[in-house]
Formats: sequence, C-alpha cells, structure tokens
Amino acid sequence: MTGKPMASDFTDSELAAYLDEALPTDLMSAIESTLRTDRGLADRLAAIVRRRDAGVHSLGEVWRSARLTCPAREQLGGLLLETLDDGVAEYVRFHVETLACRQCQANLADLRAQAATADPGLAERRIRYFQSSAGYLRRDS
Repeated sequence: MTGKPMASDFTDSELAAYLDEALPTDLMSAIESTLRTDRGLADRLAAIVRRRDAGVHSLGEVWRSARLTCPAREQLGGLLLETLDDGVAEYVRFHVETLACRQCQANLADLRAQAATADPGLAERRIRYFQSSAGYLRRDS
C-alpha cells in the first residue's frame, strides 16, 4: 500500500483476521488507523461481526479461530531444543517467522523465558535421582 490506506485496500479475510488479532502487527496497525477515519471500513467490519454473530463463518475463519495450522507447544519447544525433524522444524520456523503468527510467537517467547529462568542443576539432579534408584525398580513380567 502506498500512501494512506483505504477501506478497499483490505480484504474481508484480512478484516476477519483483524477481529481475531491474527495479523502481523503492521497490518493490524494499518487497519486500526484506517478504521478511525474511514466509515466504509467500519461498516464492512460491522457486517463481518453480524455475519459471525449469525453463525456464518468462512472456512478460513474456522481455520484461523481453531488455530489449525499452529504447531503444538511441544513442537515449539522442540524447535528451541533442536530436536525436530528437518521438515517439521522448517514448517515451524515458516509459521513463526514468515507467517508471523502472533500466538505462536508469544508461545515461543514464553518457552524461551522459561528456559532462561530454569534451574541449571535440575537436569543433573534428575539424572542422579534416577541413577540412585535404578537398583530399586522392579521388573514385573
């Protein structure tokens, strides 16, 4: 978009994603800014809300609201630990970096924060506990 965005610059799909807060920050900001001055865009957005309230949803809206393309938290953690298969890691990076999924970016930031504050001796203690109790475990046949 060049210059000040207009209502016609945004698709209904983008407006539906705006309602779900599922767009990159710059596009969210552009829509928000345009909404303040363009009554036509506000009317289109209101029509989308009415359609949703009536129970009419597009396939894209269902996919976005159910976050069907989002990787699981375990996969995001696997990305951080570099334990994912190459294809899965490539998809997760694409989803987080290229598609810029805000929910997954927040989830990944949370996992990074948890890892940064984790007790560094925890893993070592777990190994020692397991090794010290290994002789006491029974094998039931």
